Amino acid sequence: MAGKRAVFLDRDGTIIKEVEYLRNMDDLDLIKGAARGIRLLNQHGFRVVVVTNQSGVARGFFDENFVAEVHREITRRLDSRGAKVDRWYYCPHHPTEGKGRYLRDCSCRKPATGMLEKAARDLDIDLAFSYVVGDSERDMLLALNAGSVPVLVKTGYGRRSLTAMSEDMLQRLGYVAADLLDACGWICGSL
Repeated sequence: MAGKRAVFLDRDGTIIKEVEYLRNMDDLDLIKGAARGIRLLNQHGFRVVVVTNQSGVARGFFDENFVAEVHREITRRLDSRGAKVDRWYYCPHHPTEGKGRYLRDCSCRKPATGMLEKAARDLDIDLAFSYVVGDSERDMLLALNAGSVPVLVKTGYGRRSLTAMSEDMLQRLGYVAADLLDACGWICGSL
């Protein structure tokens, strides 16, 4: 193994409750057990990296400063529970519905691997020995595209994603978890 192992986490529907374009800090709510799961990853030596598509920036629903504010608040809440995210990455673009400089097809929008590749360079991560945890088929494709293990959570859009997936995709999942805590327990138990 050339680099460190990491767990890449989707944000909305995986760490925090899905509210369809979080635009108000009052709607920010950690999913029960999320901090405990992240703390478990920390204790087992994994890098914890959040990778999130934030096309609400491209659509003009909120700006990049708001995204940074949300990430600071989630960090504060996780820190208070002894959990740590090593790095946050987000894609503010959309290929068809963006405005101005955000209207573009890019290499960072999941399921493209740009955010994972940048994290691998920044944090010396070996993608082949890493995991991607999320609530959508896009997250699972990201994992497969990067050569990482895909783990689907049933929170957020996870249940809907699970029923819509092809049999081939279902066979390629590493694990289907009830929530992030369950996913992290499985990852740490599969060492």
